[in-house]
Amino acid sequence: MAPILLNSMATVTDLSQSEFIIHEPPLVTDQVHVMNPHLETMKEDILYHFNLGTNTHNLPEMFGDIKFVCVGGSANRMKSFAQFIHQELALSGNIDDITDICEGTDRYSMYKVGPILSISHGMGVPSISIMLHELIKLLHHAHCHNVVLFRIGTSGGVGLAPGTVVVTDKAVDCFFRPQFDQVVLGKVIIRSTELDEGIFKELLQCSSELDNCPTVIGNTMCTHDFYEGQGRLDGALCSFTTEDKMEYLRKAYNTGVRNIEMESTVFAALCRACGLKAAVVCVTLLNRFDGDQISTPHDVLVEYQQRPQVLVAHLIKKRLGLII
Repeated sequence: MAPILLNSMATVTDLSQSEFIIHEPPLVTDQVHVMNPHLETMKEDILYHFNLGTNTHNLPEMFGDIKFVCVGGSANRMKSFAQFIHQELALSGNIDDITDICEGTDRYSMYKVGPILSISHGMGVPSISIMLHELIKLLHHAHCHNVVLFRIGTSGGVGLAPGTVVVTDKAVDCFFRPQFDQVVLGKVIIRSTELDEGIFKELLQCSSELDNCPTVIGNTMCTHDFYEGQGRLDGALCSFTTEDKMEYLRKAYNTGVRNIEMESTVFAALCRACGLKAAVVCVTLLNRFDGDQISTPHDVLVEYQQRPQVLVAHLIKKRLGLII
């Protein structure tokens, strides 16, 4: 079938009788846009993977003051971030009393600290996609306004020293295109993955105010696999040579890619489609030009993993007026 281009923003290649639709997002406003008219007809919306619902929980009362949402892959890391930001904001109470709002399910973990949510999303596009659908609906049902989302995590660097923080300009796919392709009813919906320029420039400025937080702005490549999809030579399967891998990484670098991970495209696309400002902030654990396996000592890796948290926390504190 011929491609369908709505508000075309890019050139689309035909793929074996699929239909393509370019999705144009709404303008970013202070409100959360749920782009689904069917929600208005539902008597109850069950956020199954959060163990929350519109009839069972007072979502505006629980979450109406949220201004920042920080998401990351590991449940333990997001609990640690919640405890860290609690201390950074000098809030009352004991950090050990911070509890998992989603403790009734084993899919995700969620912690609320003042106006901040800290949520785990698991690994890969499918896992974070499920979480984001329910998170965006949660923010909508809670009547939240002016919310900023951050993905904080780890990544493989492309031409960068380990420990470098990459603030994403554009999230790109494995073909280096700034788009996320979602198959819906046999049609490919193409959504833009550009992130908010004001946020990533603000993060870069914040990094200059911190010690030991080397930071760059660059494109982040999102893959659907950790091994073959990222050109690793150490998986259970490998159909390419070392030269093939290096040529691909050089091509990625020349297009502006500075790190590789597994969630950024859908994160950027869903946030943009729903009118939410968002940023991706990931530290590099290795330079993929130098190898595929992480050999850095554990204590050094722990310090690296804290760098995105420290950077985002600094921005939050500035926005809350805690730092001049």
